Amino acid sequence: MAGGRPTLVLASGSPRRRELLKRLGLPFTVRPPAVEEAPVANEAPCEGALRLAALKARAVDGDWVIAADTVVEVDGRPLGKPRDVAENEGFLRLLSSRPHLVHTGLVVVAPSGERELVSTTTVHFRRLAAWEIAAYAASGEGLDKAGGYGIQEKGMALVEKIEGDFFTVMGLPVAALWESLDRLGYPLAEVWRA
Repeated sequence: MAGGRPTLVLASGSPRRRELLKRLGLPFTVRPPAVEEAPVANEAPCEGALRLAALKARAVDGDWVIAADTVVEVDGRPLGKPRDVAENEGFLRLLSSRPHLVHTGLVVVAPSGERELVSTTTVHFRRLAAWEIAAYAASGEGLDKAGGYGIQEKGMALVEKIEGDFFTVMGLPVAALWESLDRLGYPLAEVWRA
């Protein structure tokens, strides 16, 4: 506990999720779960995001656990993390000049109960030149990210506009997390007083 505030357990190794929790002033520790992130046949991408977030949340110990998983969807097809630069290039060609959906499943486990939800945002890529696709993929930035790009890093130059929550695309729907913590009885007022 930090000043009367329970320490949250972030069931994720994502540096982006860590940064967002830090910016909110929430005390937390990081415990990346050992969870197989394989897709399930005929599973809708939004259902997959929630299923994986729930698996992660239940794979770690703690009174207050936060887990999230992000899946990019285009034409009903999920795009996970690209296996290599060539697959990353293929993802970017597919996303160029068109909208796609980003689903982030969020699970918060607390002593008082649990909240599960999926936040979805539509992202529109601008038309990408072949050199941009090759250069961005070669940078390696997108290799550890669903859909093969990071909206908060160099990948921001690929995006024309978004409809919905920016933080969902980053991998942690902050407003939904805050509301979930509040409903589950986390002392949020203490966070802003600290």
